Amino acid sequence: GTDKINQAGVDHYNKFINALLAQGIEPYVTLYHWDLPQALHDKYNGWLSPQIIKDFATFAETCFEIYGDRVKHWITFNEPHTVAIQGYDVGLHAPGRCSIFLHLFCRAGNSATEPYIVAHNILLSHGTVADIYRKKYK
Repeated sequence: GTDKINQAGVDHYNKFINALLAQGIEPYVTLYHWDLPQALHDKYNGWLSPQIIKDFATFAETCFEIYGDRVKHWITFNEPHTVAIQGYDVGLHAPGRCSIFLHLFCRAGNSATEPYIVAHNILLSHGTVADIYRKKYK
């Protein structure tokens, strides 16, 4: 989330992908599974900002470049509805945002607008990444 690649993470997933292939298992990789880097949330509120579209595309393209020689099946988002609703409407998942009138434990958020902003940015991120993949890596 900070422009610096975590080499230990890259090495881990390289070994993991290689181990799958060695066992005859074809990897299917999900790029986002409810794991927004804290640095992006702190910097610009993550999925609430259009900046996330560029950053997610950069992350995805990095994955395509590093692992694409062995990974042929990519999934952009796991359960995007859950990210938007549970994270920004009812506040049960990170970052726990919601309107005070919906949940007594809400400290920040607007359930009337934020889930839609998040869903919009997720859809734009998916479209951007799918376009990059089709044009450069398929």
